[in-house]
Amino acid sequence: MRKANKRNYSLLLILCLSITMLLSACGGNNAANNEPPAPAPSNNAGSNNSTDGNDSAGDEGGSPLELAFKGEYKGTKVTMFGPFVDADQVNFETSIKEFEEKTGIDIQYEGSKEFEATINIRVDGGNAPDIADFPQPGLLASIAKTGKVIDLTPILDQEKLKSNYNQSWLDMATMEGKDGQIMAGIWNRSNVKSLVWYPKKQFEEAGYQVPETWEQLMDLTEQIAKDGDPAWTIGIESGAATGWPATDWVEDIMLRTTTPENYDKWVSGELPFTSPEVKYAVEKMSEIWMNPDYVYGGTKSIVTTPFGDAPVPMFDNPPKAWLHRQGNFITSFFPEGTKVDEDYDWFYLPPIDEQYGKPVLVAGDIYAMFNDRPEVRAVMEFFTTGESIKSWVQSGGVIAPMNDASLDWYSSESDRRMAKLVQEASTLRFDGSDLMPGKVGAGTFWKGMTDYVSGAATLDQAMEQIQSGWSN
Repeated sequence: MRKANKRNYSLLLILCLSITMLLSACGGNNAANNEPPAPAPSNNAGSNNSTDGNDSAGDEGGSPLELAFKGEYKGTKVTMFGPFVDADQVNFETSIKEFEEKTGIDIQYEGSKEFEATINIRVDGGNAPDIADFPQPGLLASIAKTGKVIDLTPILDQEKLKSNYNQSWLDMATMEGKDGQIMAGIWNRSNVKSLVWYPKKQFEEAGYQVPETWEQLMDLTEQIAKDGDPAWTIGIESGAATGWPATDWVEDIMLRTTTPENYDKWVSGELPFTSPEVKYAVEKMSEIWMNPDYVYGGTKSIVTTPFGDAPVPMFDNPPKAWLHRQGNFITSFFPEGTKVDEDYDWFYLPPIDEQYGKPVLVAGDIYAMFNDRPEVRAVMEFFTTGESIKSWVQSGGVIAPMNDASLDWYSSESDRRMAKLVQEASTLRFDGSDLMPGKVGAGTFWKGMTDYVSGAATLDQAMEQIQSGWSN
Protein backbone atom coordinates (compact mmCIF):
# COMPACT_ATOMS: atom_id res chain seq x y z
CA MET A 1 0.00 0.00 0.00
CA ARG A 2 2.82 2.38 0.90
CA LYS A 3 4.62 1.48 -2.40
CA ALA A 4 1.58 2.39 -4.46
CA ASN A 5 1.22 5.74 -2.67
CA LYS A 6 4.88 6.51 -3.27
CA ARG A 7 4.58 5.66 -6.99
CA ASN A 8 1.51 7.87 -7.32
CA TYR A 9 3.32 10.71 -5.53
CA SER A 10 6.30 10.38 -7.95
CA LEU A 11 4.05 10.51 -11.00
CA LEU A 12 2.34 13.61 -9.60
CA LEU A 13 5.69 15.31 -8.96
CA ILE A 14 6.89 14.59 -12.53
CA LEU A 15 3.66 16.00 -13.95
CA CYS A 16 4.02 19.25 -11.92
CA LEU A 17 7.62 19.71 -13.00
CA SER A 18 6.67 19.23 -16.67
CA ILE A 19 3.96 21.87 -16.45
CA THR A 20 6.34 24.30 -14.70
CA MET A 21 9.00 23.87 -17.41
CA LEU A 22 6.44 24.43 -20.15
CA LEU A 23 5.23 27.65 -18.54
CA SER A 24 8.80 28.87 -18.08
CA ALA A 25 9.59 28.27 -21.75
CA CYS A 26 6.55 30.25 -22.83
CA GLY A 27 7.45 33.10 -20.52
CA GLY A 28 11.00 33.19 -21.86
CA ASN A 29 9.79 33.59 -25.42
CA ASN A 30 7.62 36.56 -24.47
CA ALA A 31 10.51 38.31 -22.74
CA ALA A 32 12.76 37.82 -25.73
CA ASN A 33 10.35 38.99 -28.39
CA ASN A 34 8.65 41.97 -26.75
CA GLU A 35 10.16 45.42 -26.17
CA PRO A 36 9.93 46.84 -22.64
CA PRO A 37 6.91 49.11 -22.27
CA ALA A 38 7.41 52.86 -22.48
CA PRO A 39 6.70 54.94 -19.35
CA ALA A 40 3.03 55.37 -18.68
CA PRO A 41 1.72 58.68 -20.04
CA SER A 42 0.79 61.30 -17.51
CA ASN A 43 -1.21 64.42 -18.16
CA ASN A 44 -0.51 65.85 -14.75
CA ALA A 45 1.08 69.28 -14.69
CA GLY A 46 3.31 70.36 -11.82
CA SER A 47 6.79 69.75 -10.61
CA ASN A 48 5.66 67.23 -8.00
CA ASN A 49 4.11 65.01 -10.66
CA SER A 50 7.23 64.27 -12.70
CA THR A 51 8.76 60.84 -12.25
CA ASP A 52 12.25 60.03 -11.04
CA GLY A 53 15.10 61.06 -13.31
CA ASN A 54 16.21 57.44 -13.75
CA ASP A 55 13.18 56.94 -15.99
CA SER A 56 14.75 59.20 -18.63
CA ALA A 57 17.38 56.63 -19.58
CA GLY A 58 18.69 53.16 -18.94
CA ASP A 59 15.83 50.69 -18.30
CA GLU A 60 14.21 51.26 -21.69
CA GLY A 61 17.38 51.18 -23.77
CA GLY A 62 18.07 54.89 -23.98
CA SER A 63 16.90 58.36 -23.15
CA PRO A 64 13.49 59.58 -24.40
CA LEU A 65 15.23 61.28 -27.33
CA GLU A 66 17.06 58.09 -28.29
CA LEU A 67 13.84 56.12 -28.03
CA ALA A 68 12.10 58.70 -30.17
CA PHE A 69 14.62 58.19 -32.95
CA LYS A 70 13.94 54.44 -32.68
CA GLY A 71 10.29 55.16 -33.47
CA GLU A 72 8.94 54.46 -29.98
CA TYR A 73 6.64 57.50 -30.03
CA LYS A 74 5.63 57.49 -33.69
CA GLY A 75 2.13 58.86 -34.18
CA THR A 76 2.09 60.90 -30.97
CA LYS A 77 1.45 64.64 -30.76
CA VAL A 78 3.11 67.34 -28.68
CA THR A 79 1.43 70.73 -28.42
CA MET A 80 3.51 73.89 -28.19
CA PHE A 81 2.51 77.52 -27.67
CA GLY A 82 4.74 80.57 -28.10
CA PRO A 83 5.29 84.05 -29.51
CA PHE A 84 6.76 83.02 -32.89
CA VAL A 85 4.59 84.30 -35.74
CA ASP A 86 5.13 85.16 -39.40
CA ALA A 87 8.79 84.70 -40.46
CA ASP A 88 9.86 83.52 -37.01
CA GLN A 89 7.21 80.80 -37.04
CA VAL A 90 8.40 79.64 -40.46
CA ASN A 91 11.98 79.50 -39.21
CA PHE A 92 10.95 77.57 -36.11
CA GLU A 93 8.84 75.04 -37.98
CA THR A 94 11.64 74.52 -40.49
CA SER A 95 14.06 73.82 -37.63
CA ILE A 96 11.90 70.99 -36.23
CA LYS A 97 10.78 69.45 -39.54
CA GLU A 98 13.56 66.85 -39.81
CA PHE A 99 13.04 65.77 -36.19
CA GLU A 100 9.33 65.25 -36.84
CA GLU A 101 10.06 63.20 -39.97
CA LYS A 102 12.62 60.96 -38.24
CA THR A 103 10.63 60.35 -35.05
CA GLY A 104 7.03 60.48 -36.23
CA ILE A 105 6.23 62.93 -33.42
CA ASP A 106 3.97 65.76 -34.56
CA ILE A 107 4.93 69.02 -32.81
CA GLN A 108 1.80 71.12 -33.16
CA TYR A 109 3.01 74.69 -32.76
CA GLU A 110 0.64 77.60 -32.17
CA GLY A 111 2.03 81.13 -32.33
CA SER A 112 0.39 84.24 -30.94
CA LYS A 113 1.25 87.92 -30.66
CA GLU A 114 -0.78 87.85 -27.44
CA PHE A 115 1.28 85.04 -25.91
CA GLU A 116 2.09 86.85 -22.66
CA ALA A 117 -1.57 87.55 -21.90
CA THR A 118 -2.86 84.19 -23.12
CA ILE A 119 -0.46 81.76 -21.45
CA ASN A 120 -1.59 82.69 -17.94
CA ILE A 121 -5.23 82.17 -18.90
CA ARG A 122 -4.51 78.76 -20.40
CA VAL A 123 -2.40 77.58 -17.47
CA ASP A 124 -4.92 78.79 -14.88
CA GLY A 125 -7.74 77.20 -16.86
CA GLY A 126 -6.08 73.78 -16.97
CA ASN A 127 -5.48 74.05 -20.70
CA ALA A 128 -1.73 74.46 -20.72
CA PRO A 129 0.20 73.31 -23.80
CA ASP A 130 2.68 70.49 -23.42
CA ILE A 131 5.50 73.00 -23.99
CA ALA A 132 5.49 76.81 -23.90
CA ASP A 133 8.14 79.20 -25.21
CA PHE A 134 8.74 82.16 -22.90
CA PRO A 135 10.67 85.11 -24.37
CA GLN A 136 10.46 86.75 -20.94
CA PRO A 137 11.71 84.41 -18.19
CA GLY A 138 10.20 86.69 -15.58
CA LEU A 139 6.76 85.55 -16.74
CA LEU A 140 7.82 81.92 -16.48
CA ALA A 141 9.18 82.56 -12.98
CA SER A 142 5.79 83.85 -11.82
CA ILE A 143 4.03 80.75 -13.17
CA ALA A 144 6.68 78.41 -11.74
CA LYS A 145 5.77 79.57 -8.22
CA THR A 146 2.27 78.11 -8.69
CA GLY A 147 3.67 74.59 -9.02
CA LYS A 148 2.23 74.14 -12.51
CA VAL A 149 5.60 74.03 -14.28
CA ILE A 150 7.29 70.63 -14.33
CA ASP A 151 10.74 70.46 -12.76
CA LEU A 152 13.21 69.31 -15.43
CA THR A 153 15.95 68.45 -12.92
CA PRO A 154 15.04 64.74 -12.70
CA ILE A 155 13.91 64.54 -16.33
CA LEU A 156 16.94 65.82 -18.26
CA ASP A 157 20.47 64.48 -17.87
CA GLN A 158 22.09 67.21 -15.78
CA GLU A 159 25.65 66.21 -16.67
CA LYS A 160 24.88 66.51 -20.37
CA LEU A 161 23.34 69.92 -19.79
CA LYS A 162 26.41 71.10 -17.88
CA SER A 163 28.65 70.06 -20.75
CA ASN A 164 26.44 71.65 -23.40
CA TYR A 165 25.61 75.00 -21.78
CA ASN A 166 27.55 77.78 -20.12
CA GLN A 167 26.70 77.39 -16.43
CA SER A 168 25.06 80.81 -16.46
CA TRP A 169 22.29 79.50 -18.75
CA LEU A 170 21.53 76.74 -16.23
CA ASP A 171 21.60 79.24 -13.36
CA MET A 172 19.10 81.44 -15.19
CA ALA A 173 16.83 78.43 -15.75
CA THR A 174 16.69 77.72 -12.02
CA MET A 175 13.60 79.34 -10.50
CA GLU A 176 11.52 79.16 -7.37
CA GLY A 177 8.82 76.52 -7.56
CA LYS A 178 5.96 75.84 -5.19
CA ASP A 179 8.13 73.71 -2.91
CA GLY A 180 11.62 75.03 -3.58
CA GLN A 181 13.92 75.66 -6.51
CA ILE A 182 13.32 73.85 -9.80
CA MET A 183 14.77 73.76 -13.28
CA ALA A 184 11.88 75.60 -14.90
CA GLY A 185 13.00 75.36 -18.52
CA ILE A 186 15.74 75.03 -21.10
CA TRP A 187 17.21 77.69 -23.38
CA ASN A 188 16.91 77.25 -27.13
CA ARG A 189 17.43 80.57 -28.90
CA SER A 190 19.46 83.58 -27.81
CA ASN A 191 20.19 87.15 -28.83
CA VAL A 192 23.31 89.03 -27.82
CA LYS A 193 23.06 92.57 -26.50
CA SER A 194 26.59 93.59 -25.41
CA LEU A 195 27.57 94.78 -28.88
CA VAL A 196 28.81 98.07 -30.32
CA TRP A 197 28.21 98.45 -34.08
CA TYR A 198 30.37 100.60 -36.35
CA PRO A 199 30.87 101.34 -40.09
CA LYS A 200 33.73 98.93 -40.76
CA LYS A 201 35.34 100.31 -43.91
CA GLN A 202 35.29 104.00 -42.90
CA PHE A 203 36.31 103.13 -39.34
CA GLU A 204 39.45 101.41 -40.59
CA GLU A 205 40.18 104.12 -43.14
CA ALA A 206 40.01 106.72 -40.37
CA GLY A 207 42.66 104.79 -38.46
CA TYR A 208 40.45 104.06 -35.46
CA GLN A 209 41.19 100.99 -33.35
CA VAL A 210 38.66 98.66 -31.72
CA PRO A 211 38.85 99.30 -27.95
CA GLU A 212 39.39 96.42 -25.55
CA THR A 213 38.90 98.32 -22.27
CA TRP A 214 36.44 100.97 -21.10
CA GLU A 215 39.29 103.46 -20.87
CA GLN A 216 40.16 102.82 -24.51
CA LEU A 217 36.49 103.19 -25.43
CA MET A 218 36.34 106.60 -23.79
CA ASP A 219 39.62 107.60 -25.46
CA LEU A 220 38.14 106.60 -28.84
CA THR A 221 34.98 108.57 -28.07
CA GLU A 222 37.05 111.65 -27.27
CA GLN A 223 39.26 111.20 -30.35
CA ILE A 224 36.24 111.05 -32.67
CA ALA A 225 34.87 114.21 -31.05
CA LYS A 226 38.20 115.98 -31.61
CA ASP A 227 38.04 114.88 -35.25
CA GLY A 228 34.77 116.79 -35.56
CA ASP A 229 32.08 114.09 -35.19
CA PRO A 230 29.96 112.83 -32.31
CA ALA A 231 31.02 109.23 -31.69
CA TRP A 232 27.68 107.81 -30.60
CA THR A 233 24.26 107.62 -32.18
CA ILE A 234 21.56 106.86 -29.59
CA GLY A 235 17.77 106.77 -29.67
CA ILE A 236 15.27 105.51 -27.10
CA GLU A 237 11.94 106.56 -28.63
CA SER A 238 9.65 103.54 -29.04
CA GLY A 239 6.07 104.70 -28.62
CA ALA A 240 4.59 103.35 -25.39
CA ALA A 241 7.87 101.50 -24.78
CA THR A 242 10.05 104.62 -24.97
CA GLY A 243 13.07 104.25 -22.72
CA TRP A 244 13.80 100.55 -23.08
CA PRO A 245 17.19 100.99 -24.86
CA ALA A 246 18.38 103.00 -21.85
CA THR A 247 17.61 100.08 -19.56
CA ASP A 248 19.85 97.84 -21.67
CA TRP A 249 22.76 100.24 -21.22
CA VAL A 250 22.29 100.27 -17.45
CA GLU A 251 22.11 96.47 -17.35
CA ASP A 252 25.28 96.06 -19.40
CA ILE A 253 27.17 98.50 -17.19
CA MET A 254 25.85 96.88 -13.99
CA LEU A 255 27.43 93.60 -15.12
CA ARG A 256 30.74 95.44 -15.58
CA THR A 257 30.77 97.36 -12.29
CA THR A 258 29.39 94.96 -9.68
CA THR A 259 29.03 91.23 -9.00
CA PRO A 260 26.60 88.90 -10.80
CA GLU A 261 25.05 88.30 -7.38
CA ASN A 262 24.33 92.01 -7.00
CA TYR A 263 22.87 92.05 -10.51
CA ASP A 264 20.54 89.22 -9.51
CA LYS A 265 19.56 91.02 -6.30
CA TRP A 266 18.86 94.17 -8.29
CA VAL A 267 16.65 92.28 -10.73
CA SER A 268 14.72 90.63 -7.89
CA GLY A 269 14.24 93.90 -6.00
CA GLU A 270 16.61 93.19 -3.12
CA LEU A 271 19.12 95.81 -4.32
CA PRO A 272 17.18 99.08 -4.82
CA PHE A 273 17.65 101.50 -7.68
CA THR A 274 18.67 104.08 -5.09
CA SER A 275 21.69 101.97 -4.06
CA PRO A 276 25.23 103.22 -4.80
CA GLU A 277 25.79 100.30 -7.20
CA VAL A 278 22.90 101.20 -9.50
CA LYS A 279 23.54 104.94 -9.35
CA TYR A 280 27.18 104.36 -10.26
CA ALA A 281 26.16 102.37 -13.34
CA VAL A 282 23.94 105.23 -14.52
CA GLU A 283 26.74 107.70 -13.85
CA LYS A 284 29.11 105.65 -16.05
CA MET A 285 26.49 105.66 -18.80
CA SER A 286 26.10 109.42 -18.35
CA GLU A 287 29.78 109.97 -19.20
CA ILE A 288 28.66 109.31 -22.77
CA TRP A 289 24.95 110.12 -22.84
CA MET A 290 25.10 113.44 -21.03
CA ASN A 291 28.00 114.86 -23.04
CA PRO A 292 26.46 116.64 -26.07
CA ASP A 293 29.78 116.41 -27.92
CA TYR A 294 29.62 112.63 -27.81
CA VAL A 295 26.05 112.06 -29.04
CA TYR A 296 24.69 112.68 -32.54
CA GLY A 297 22.10 115.46 -32.26
CA GLY A 298 23.08 116.14 -28.66
CA THR A 299 21.71 114.65 -25.45
CA LYS A 300 18.19 116.02 -25.94
CA SER A 301 17.80 114.18 -29.26
CA ILE A 302 18.10 110.80 -27.54
CA VAL A 303 14.52 110.84 -26.27
CA THR A 304 12.98 111.87 -29.60
CA THR A 305 15.02 109.59 -31.91
CA PRO A 306 13.30 106.26 -32.71
CA PHE A 307 15.57 103.39 -31.68
CA GLY A 308 15.38 101.83 -35.16
CA ASP A 309 16.45 105.07 -36.84
CA ALA A 310 19.31 105.74 -34.46
CA PRO A 311 22.05 103.78 -36.31
CA VAL A 312 21.29 105.29 -39.74
CA PRO A 313 23.83 108.20 -39.50
CA MET A 314 26.64 105.61 -39.37
CA PHE A 315 25.89 104.75 -42.99
CA ASP A 316 26.19 108.24 -44.41
CA ASN A 317 29.27 108.86 -46.54
CA PRO A 318 31.20 110.06 -44.64
CA PRO A 319 29.60 108.81 -41.40
CA LYS A 320 27.95 111.41 -39.20
CA ALA A 321 28.34 109.13 -36.17
CA TRP A 322 30.48 106.06 -35.59
CA LEU A 323 29.26 103.88 -32.73
CA HIS A 324 25.91 102.34 -31.77
CA ARG A 325 25.38 99.95 -28.84
CA GLN A 326 22.51 97.53 -29.48
CA GLY A 327 21.62 93.85 -29.71
CA ASN A 328 22.18 91.76 -32.81
CA PHE A 329 18.56 92.23 -33.93
CA ILE A 330 19.31 95.87 -34.86
CA THR A 331 20.83 94.87 -38.21
CA SER A 332 17.30 94.47 -39.56
CA PHE A 333 17.02 98.26 -39.25
CA PHE A 334 20.23 98.94 -41.18
CA PRO A 335 19.87 100.43 -44.68
CA GLU A 336 18.92 97.94 -47.37
CA GLY A 337 21.88 96.55 -49.26
CA THR A 338 24.44 97.01 -46.49
CA LYS A 339 26.56 93.92 -45.83
CA VAL A 340 27.88 92.53 -42.58
CA ASP A 341 31.67 92.16 -42.36
CA GLU A 342 31.97 94.67 -45.20
CA ASP A 343 29.85 97.75 -44.55
CA TYR A 344 29.49 97.22 -40.83
CA ASP A 345 30.87 95.15 -37.98
CA TRP A 346 30.69 95.04 -34.17
CA PHE A 347 32.95 94.84 -31.15
CA TYR A 348 32.23 93.67 -27.63
CA LEU A 349 31.26 96.43 -25.18
CA PRO A 350 34.50 96.46 -23.14
CA PRO A 351 34.84 95.56 -19.45
CA ILE A 352 35.02 98.38 -16.92
CA ASP A 353 36.39 96.58 -13.86
CA GLU A 354 38.56 93.60 -14.75
CA GLN A 355 37.56 91.69 -11.60
CA TYR A 356 34.12 91.08 -13.16
CA GLY A 357 35.59 89.33 -16.19
CA LYS A 358 33.89 89.38 -19.56
CA PRO A 359 30.13 89.44 -18.92
CA VAL A 360 27.56 89.31 -21.72
CA LEU A 361 23.99 90.58 -21.61
CA VAL A 362 21.60 88.32 -23.50
CA ALA A 363 17.95 87.79 -24.32
CA GLY A 364 16.36 84.63 -25.63
CA ASP A 365 13.69 81.97 -25.38
CA ILE A 366 13.26 79.48 -22.55
CA TYR A 367 11.01 76.45 -23.13
CA ALA A 368 8.97 75.11 -20.18
CA MET A 369 7.16 71.79 -19.87
CA PHE A 370 3.61 71.53 -18.50
CA ASN A 371 2.59 67.94 -19.29
CA ASP A 372 4.75 64.92 -18.56
CA ARG A 373 4.58 62.20 -21.21
CA PRO A 374 7.44 60.26 -22.84
CA GLU A 375 7.11 62.03 -26.19
CA VAL A 376 7.10 65.44 -24.48
CA ARG A 377 10.30 64.51 -22.66
CA ALA A 378 11.83 63.52 -25.99
CA VAL A 379 10.98 66.86 -27.56
CA MET A 380 12.35 68.78 -24.56
CA GLU A 381 15.58 66.78 -24.75
CA PHE A 382 15.78 67.54 -28.48
CA PHE A 383 15.50 71.27 -27.73
CA THR A 384 18.66 71.08 -25.60
CA THR A 385 20.69 70.16 -28.69
CA GLY A 386 22.23 72.50 -31.22
CA GLU A 387 20.66 70.39 -33.96
CA SER A 388 17.23 71.67 -32.92
CA ILE A 389 18.14 75.18 -34.07
CA LYS A 390 20.65 74.41 -36.82
CA SER A 391 18.60 75.58 -39.82
CA TRP A 392 17.64 78.77 -38.00
CA VAL A 393 21.28 79.49 -37.20
CA GLN A 394 22.19 78.89 -40.83
CA SER A 395 19.56 81.39 -41.98
CA GLY A 396 21.20 84.10 -39.86
CA GLY A 397 20.17 86.41 -37.02
CA VAL A 398 19.99 83.79 -34.27
CA ILE A 399 22.66 82.59 -31.85
CA ALA A 400 22.48 79.09 -30.37
CA PRO A 401 23.18 78.93 -26.61
CA MET A 402 24.35 75.29 -26.84
CA ASN A 403 28.04 74.38 -27.05
CA ASP A 404 27.39 71.60 -29.59
CA ALA A 405 26.17 74.13 -32.17
CA SER A 406 29.05 74.24 -34.64
CA LEU A 407 30.53 77.63 -35.45
CA ASP A 408 30.59 76.44 -39.07
CA TRP A 409 26.79 76.68 -39.16
CA TYR A 410 26.83 80.48 -39.02
CA SER A 411 26.50 82.26 -42.34
CA SER A 412 28.75 85.20 -41.43
CA GLU A 413 31.95 85.80 -39.55
CA SER A 414 30.00 88.30 -37.45
CA ASP A 415 27.57 85.63 -36.20
CA ARG A 416 30.41 83.16 -35.60
CA ARG A 417 32.21 85.67 -33.41
CA MET A 418 28.96 86.37 -31.59
CA ALA A 419 28.38 82.69 -30.88
CA LYS A 420 31.93 82.33 -29.62
CA LEU A 421 31.45 85.37 -27.39
CA VAL A 422 28.43 83.70 -25.78
CA GLN A 423 30.23 80.37 -25.34
CA GLU A 424 33.28 81.96 -23.74
CA ALA A 425 31.57 84.59 -21.56
CA SER A 426 32.64 84.62 -17.94
CA THR A 427 29.08 85.54 -16.96
CA LEU A 428 25.80 85.56 -18.87
CA ARG A 429 22.79 87.42 -17.59
CA PHE A 430 19.38 87.97 -19.10
CA ASP A 431 17.98 91.41 -19.87
CA GLY A 432 17.18 92.69 -16.38
CA SER A 433 14.08 94.74 -17.23
CA ASP A 434 12.50 91.65 -18.80
CA LEU A 435 12.99 89.80 -15.51
CA MET A 436 11.52 92.51 -13.30
CA PRO A 437 7.78 92.83 -12.65
CA GLY A 438 6.05 94.66 -15.48
CA LYS A 439 5.30 97.72 -13.35
CA VAL A 440 9.04 98.17 -12.90
CA GLY A 441 10.83 96.67 -15.90
CA ALA A 442 8.31 97.90 -18.47
CA GLY A 443 7.01 100.75 -16.37
CA THR A 444 8.91 102.98 -13.98
CA PHE A 445 12.31 101.84 -15.32
CA TRP A 446 11.47 103.00 -18.84
CA LYS A 447 9.87 106.25 -17.70
CA GLY A 448 12.46 107.07 -15.05
CA MET A 449 15.35 106.75 -17.49
CA THR A 450 13.46 108.81 -20.08
CA ASP A 451 12.84 111.58 -17.55
CA TYR A 452 16.48 111.54 -16.49
CA VAL A 453 17.85 111.74 -20.03
CA SER A 454 15.38 114.45 -21.05
CA GLY A 455 16.29 116.54 -18.01
CA ALA A 456 12.85 116.25 -16.42
CA ALA A 457 14.40 114.53 -13.38
CA THR A 458 17.73 114.49 -11.59
CA LEU A 459 19.55 111.21 -11.13
CA ASP A 460 18.33 110.86 -7.55
CA GLN A 461 14.78 111.73 -8.51
CA ALA A 462 14.82 109.26 -11.40
CA MET A 463 16.14 106.43 -9.22
CA GLU A 464 13.49 107.11 -6.57
CA GLN A 465 10.82 107.19 -9.26
CA ILE A 466 11.93 103.85 -10.68
CA GLN A 467 12.17 102.28 -7.23
CA SER A 468 8.58 103.32 -6.49
CA GLY A 469 7.48 100.70 -9.02
CA TRP A 470 8.46 97.98 -6.57
CA SER A 471 6.26 99.53 -3.88
CA ASN A 472 3.28 99.49 -6.21
